[in-house]
Amino acid sequence: MTEKPGSNYRYIVVEGNIGAGKTTLTEAYCRHLNAKEIYEQFVDNPFLPLFYENPDKYALQLELSFLVERFRQLKEELESSLFHDAIVADYYLKKSLIFASTTLDEADFKLYARIFHSMTSTLPEPDIVIYLHQNPEQLLQNIARRGRTYESNISNTYLEQIQKSYFRFFKQVSAFPVVVVDCQNIDFVADKAYLNKLLDIPFQRFNKGFNVYDLN
Repeated sequence: MTEKPGSNYRYIVVEGNIGAGKTTLTEAYCRHLNAKEIYEQFVDNPFLPLFYENPDKYALQLELSFLVERFRQLKEELESSLFHDAIVADYYLKKSLIFASTTLDEADFKLYARIFHSMTSTLPEPDIVIYLHQNPEQLLQNIARRGRTYESNISNTYLEQIQKSYFRFFKQVSAFPVVVVDCQNIDFVADKAYLNKLLDIPFQRFNKGFNVYDLN
């Protein structure tokens, strides 16, 4: 992939736990970089509210349905992005493995992982992943503010498990930079100084692997 002039990365992914502000920052990057946007499409997933009510029963159905939809969408979007200088997505496809490792038992996860790797082996990796980190208490406040009924059963414990899975996964990445931004007690929507620092990240160079970025 060729680089956008001025930006060091063409295919940018914004990641974070549930309620971290991924879509908000993705929108800001797209305006700033005049980039093609890719937003995760999950609102109509019929298994999501069922999973939050009964995770043991619906975990495998949920994760497989997410995988199929994310793969289809990402493949189509990346194939149609040839004439765009930059692409910004509000999810990393391998988050499917991160969530599945938390929600599935060992046998189901092994099956899921085989299906995942078989389906996705031809898709490109991002040039950079920017991960927004907030503690579970802040995430629950964000989730409550946006008022999605099906998210009302999300627990602090579940968010902690997802957070640990993200960090465990990203600390093993060596193919591209993972930039972890500590957003605890920071509102980058209300405070433009913080937002400007976030918008500057694609114009900097980071080592491949795990990086920590300080907004203060």
